Formats: sequence, structure tokens, C-alpha cells
Amino acid sequence: MSEAMMRGGMSGRIAMSSAFIRAKDPCGSEAVACEFSAAPLDALLAAGPWRTFRWHFGQRHYSGAYWSATEQAHVIFESRLELARLLFADFDRKVSRIVAQPFLMTAEVDGAVRRHVPDFLLMTGSGPLVVDVKPASKLAKEDVAFALGWARGIVDDHGWRYEVWSEPPPIRLKNLRFLAGYRRSALFDPALLKWVRSGVVTGMALEDAFEATEQADTRLVRSAVLHLLWTGRLTTDLDRVLSRGSIVRRAS
Repeated sequence: MSEAMMRGGMSGRIAMSSAFIRAKDPCGSEAVACEFSAAPLDALLAAGPWRTFRWHFGQRHYSGAYWSATEQAHVIFESRLELARLLFADFDRKVSRIVAQPFLMTAEVDGAVRRHVPDFLLMTGSGPLVVDVKPASKLAKEDVAFALGWARGIVDDHGWRYEVWSEPPPIRLKNLRFLAGYRRSALFDPALLKWVRSGVVTGMALEDAFEATEQADTRLVRSAVLHLLWTGRLTTDLDRVLSRGSIVRRAS
């Protein structure tokens, strides 16, 4: 690992040996305090939020907690855009863990100590992914570009992936918001899900999939189909507005 490195744009000169990471356990006690190069992934994936949010009448930010099917627990968010990223992560079959406000990273950049708390740490099939969520309209701001630049430099140097996530395709987001209403597996009878999936044929319209079995009330079958779409056991083109005419496919 280099002592210092140069990054293009606004990231500045980073003294890599100064990169440090701190994280808390779910009870709020400090559990990790070490050089970033020695970051213990297992402890970070079990971390509680480094910071939490206050809610008050008239606040500008839309903060809250989202019940994640991936985590089987609530995950906090600070804005509607962060909530959108949570939806996409929760839907992604390659994501096995979602940690909000996962750690504090510090480093000497351009001769001064800088601090940054990423929005999310995701564990994916290809390794850890550190995520910062920013509206596209703010990415060109000097202070934003600088902070995201040096954060990316440290994460990249550690061999993890780093992502700056902005507004998603609106139709896909709308579809995921709808399907997320059917994300709780505990509410669905496994036998019904099996009957429904076995009755769905690739190329079938969604309205026909809603009648895939006579083993249960059509309202339960409809909910089961939508749950199977959320879990990926059935698929459809989510970049088109979801409708009764949407074509459904059985996942392999």
C-alpha cells in the first residue's frame, strides 16, 4: 500500500497510512478502531449505525426506518433517495447484508484530517460495496466531489468497491416500491408459493399468472405471484410499467 497517492479531480492527496476506521456495535458502543487496511469485515457487517437521526416537525430531510427483507430488521435512511437505494439493495439477490451508516473513516488529505461516514455497506456476491447516495445535482459541487473522491481513493486502495448512487430510473423505482409491499416471506404459505410457481409458464401474462392455481383464493394467489416477483423466483421487465399484461418468466 502506498504511503500517499494522487487522485484525479477533487480527491486531493491522501496519506494512506493515516486512513483509520471506527465502528459501533448494535448497542452503540465502539467495536472497531483500527487502520483502514486492517478493517475487520465481519465486525463491520454486524455494526450498528455510526450515527442516528433525529425526527422533528418541519425537518427538511425525509428520514426513517425501512424493514428490510434481506436483514429481517429495520435499516435507517436519511432521505427519500437513500430509501430508494435501500429498495434496490433489498431487491438485489446478490446482496446478502445491508448496513446503514456503517463506519466513520478518517484520513489526512491535503495535509488536513478529514472525516466521512458512508451511507451504506453492502455485502454482495462479488465482495463488499461501500455506497454513498447523492443527488446528481450535487455531484459537481466542489466539497461533495472532494469528499467522495478521497473516500473512493481509500476504499479502492483497500480492494473493496465504491459506488456513488444517484437518482434511479423512475419506472423501475415505481415498480420496486409496489413489489416491496409483498416482500415479507413470513406472510406467505410455502405450499401456496410452490403451487403458484409450478402453475406459471414462461411467456404468460401477469393477469394469467394470477390464476395459476385453484388451490387458494385468487387474492392470495395474486399476492403470491407478486411475492415471487420480489424474490426473483419469477421475473418480468421492471423497466416497463408493471401491468396485468406484463410478461412473466420463471427464473432458472
